[in-house]
Amino acid sequence: MGGLIPLYRGKRYHLKEYSRNPPKTMRELFNLRHSSLRNAIERAFGVLKKRFPIMANADEPKFDVRRHTRIILACCILHNFLMGVDPDEDILREVDEELANRTDVEHENQADDVNEEDDVARGQVVRDRIGNGCGGITPLRCL
Repeated sequence: MGGLIPLYRGKRYHLKEYSRNPPKTMRELFNLRHSSLRNAIERAFGVLKKRFPIMANADEPKFDVRRHTRIILACCILHNFLMGVDPDEDILREVDEELANRTDVEHENQADDVNEEDDVARGQVVRDRIGNGCGGITPLRCL
């Protein structure tokens, strides 16, 4: 399955918006969970890019999707091993600071980069299926 699973526009999205007011609708809950997952993924890739230079440059060298997948998996395995042997807290701190210093505009522009209508439509269908499962607004019921 290809495609981007978009957030619900016009609803709160950023984690800090939920710090004092919990989600009230299934769409807000979906956006909260979407934001939490996105932050975790950005942090993971940020750490991998800092630790393994091959991850930092998507253009060079040119590999097929299968090889890229294997490189990412190998980097994750090596990172986890290294964290168990000699944790590098500096890398984690640097990535956290970089993510905290990003502006909301940068974050929103990245979401707007995908414009292929079929991918967006497929993503919206998946989003709505997930979002409808969040109807109870109970934090542990969905995702």
